Amino acid sequence: MRKWNSAFAALAASYISVVLVIVLLLCSAFYLYFSNHYKEELQGRNRLILDNTARTLEASVLQRVQQIYLEVSLNQRAALRMLPDASLPANLSKVSSLQESLNMQVSNHSDLIQAVHLYAPRQHLLLSSLYGLKFRADQQAGAAYWMDWVNGMNLNSRNSLWTEARFVPDDIVSSIPGGSGSQLITYVHSYPFQSPGAASELLIAIDLKESALRAILQNMMPARYQSSFIATPSGGIVAGSNPDAAAQADTYAASISNALASPETSGNMSQEIGGSTYVISYQDLPTTGWKLFSAAPANLFYEKWLVVQRVILSLCLLALLVGICLSGILAKLNYSPLKRLLRTIKDLYGPGPEVPGVRGQALNEFGIIDSAFNRLNDKVTTLEGTLEASSPHIRQNMILNLLQDSPAQGSVTIDPQFLGLSPEHRHYCCLLLNTRGAYARMSLSGLQAAMSGMTGTLEAIRLHGIRILAEELPDKQTVVIISAREASGTLLEQLSDRITAAAEQHFQLNIQLSQGCWVDAISLLHTSYAEAQTLMKYAYFLPESRVLKDRELLKREQSLDEIPQPVLMRFKDKLQNRQLDETLAALEQLIAVMREGSYPADYCHFVLANTVFMYSDYLKSIRYTPSAHGPLDLYNEYIALPDIRHLQEWFAASIGIFIMETQKRNSDRALSTIEAAKAYIGAHLSGDLSLDAVSAKVFISPKYLSKLFKEELGITYTDYITGIRMEEARRLIENNNMSIEQIAGTVGYGTTPYFIKRFKEIYGCTPGNYLRTVNTLPPQAEISLG
Repeated sequence: MRKWNSAFAALAASYISVVLVIVLLLCSAFYLYFSNHYKEELQGRNRLILDNTARTLEASVLQRVQQIYLEVSLNQRAALRMLPDASLPANLSKVSSLQESLNMQVSNHSDLIQAVHLYAPRQHLLLSSLYGLKFRADQQAGAAYWMDWVNGMNLNSRNSLWTEARFVPDDIVSSIPGGSGSQLITYVHSYPFQSPGAASELLIAIDLKESALRAILQNMMPARYQSSFIATPSGGIVAGSNPDAAAQADTYAASISNALASPETSGNMSQEIGGSTYVISYQDLPTTGWKLFSAAPANLFYEKWLVVQRVILSLCLLALLVGICLSGILAKLNYSPLKRLLRTIKDLYGPGPEVPGVRGQALNEFGIIDSAFNRLNDKVTTLEGTLEASSPHIRQNMILNLLQDSPAQGSVTIDPQFLGLSPEHRHYCCLLLNTRGAYARMSLSGLQAAMSGMTGTLEAIRLHGIRILAEELPDKQTVVIISAREASGTLLEQLSDRITAAAEQHFQLNIQLSQGCWVDAISLLHTSYAEAQTLMKYAYFLPESRVLKDRELLKREQSLDEIPQPVLMRFKDKLQNRQLDETLAALEQLIAVMREGSYPADYCHFVLANTVFMYSDYLKSIRYTPSAHGPLDLYNEYIALPDIRHLQEWFAASIGIFIMETQKRNSDRALSTIEAAKAYIGAHLSGDLSLDAVSAKVFISPKYLSKLFKEELGITYTDYITGIRMEEARRLIENNNMSIEQIAGTVGYGTTPYFIKRFKEIYGCTPGNYLRTVNTLPPQAEISLG
């Protein structure tokens, strides 16, 4: 009988061990696969539901509230600037008109908002759609219900603020407990647009009903999700699917804290509550910085998982039995070759009871083989050299720390020589290459090779007395660091030309480059990089400029100028009248003002986004659906455009298709009727243009004529009449040949004060102010307004 420590026993034990390991691995693999599949299924459903709910909240509530702010700030500019004025007590009639416009906003969005407030911080003056005009508002009864957001904005370095939900009673003066009220969330934004909260002239606040958020949560989130709520970055609860969401949220406090601390925009985590496992899912609401949470029991799929567990266990037991039988057979078959190998090893070391290197008698055949291989391993080890650690990752971190002005751990000083920079070079400059578009066209497999090839190509550029470092940034842009003995503008121009040429040759694509300033210390390199980043913002508006170096662009970042209201309104007016050439001319004028004016890049992007939103809302209002495409997604199409020239072409193509298709879908009768009505209106502006009078002239009912105007033109009959009259009035004012009273009568208004009121509602200023605005525009813009 063989000993238990013999080679045969060792082989049998090893095979059985391998079988056990394989079975355990298979069992673990099956378990992990099905467990992950289960988790992915649960998390995928949660994520989809949460994402749809977040999109609905963004589109239906949060963005609508911001749109209300824009409507108030853009349409009431003249009136808003009156509040901080010291002459306000002499213009209380204008305040009444402004309050009426606020009340109209609340009435138009009564399902969403409770009130709109205007607060002048320096004058402590409050004008509210709900509370009226209050002087010394900080000392008035009920001031606590608006001073919270006023104080919040005074401490805010940004231009907007979302408060947490709070209870506001219907009667803010009475101190009787138990009164009725509402849970409100206030959105506050400074005016002018870019001024920070502490320095703003005026605060525009909109009270959002918490019930509007709760209604969406109740409608969108399934009943099996026991609790859904929205949390602020500080952990406060804004709204929930149940009125007692704040109390329920305490149960999930640990998960909420972890989610708020996570940099991820969405995710899932598990939590034990009352002996049961729950999956807590969260999703960012980017407009406000809030997070949407939902809690679901984790046992929704456990029954199916228990069946799978039993099947896996049965298969593993069967595999274990078969493996043990095979282990015995294989051990017996492999024992003979093992003995031959042992004889060969003994022949190499010579006869004797011991093999050199083995202390004492070898326990079994495996001990002798192990000793021989140990001696061989020792010899190999003595021949191995120590490989120097690769440094590319360290270099990249050092460069990123330089650009972000955040040196590595502690007080470690960045050594330029480690980066390959000569101590003789005392001047540094950053160039920024916009390579996002080039990398976006590549597959993941080719991206790494493209990055390495690009940086190698740039660093291979040689000029006397300089050294170039190129590094790929996390945002897929490429930064080029130049070190030189002297700061030379000519040298910078030569390098810019060579770098753009090399990049274009590498990617077969036009690449834009921005130049930072020269600095005399490597520790100040972040200053040069910040300038290059700022200049790169204007690459979108100046696509024809290969090298962005104009320092005047840096001054635009500090400008508080706003685009004149007539320029902003002209595109909307022409679009609603479906005048293709005039609409495209208005768009071209707006783009020219952005490109040539002194407006910051972020402000111009904001205006472009609002123009796209306005265009999208107009198409939805007339129920327009493109014949060759799916549902409209204009905003995503807009953000995918690389520059403003492509934006203009996209707008021109989209508007052209829209006007062509809407003209085709109109029947001959509708077209002839609308055209006849428009012709009659145009010829009789000073006459009776009531719906009954005009419908009789075109031989259809007043109701059907009103329907045609709404469906075909996207506006009501009354709005069309007002627009035509105001358009004619504006033309007459620009000609400056008639008095205001004559113009009012010519366009069909019996009284001059009513005409002035309607003109101010449409254009935001009186006819006299409008004429002065036109006279101050550049000659090109003034001709376009005509």
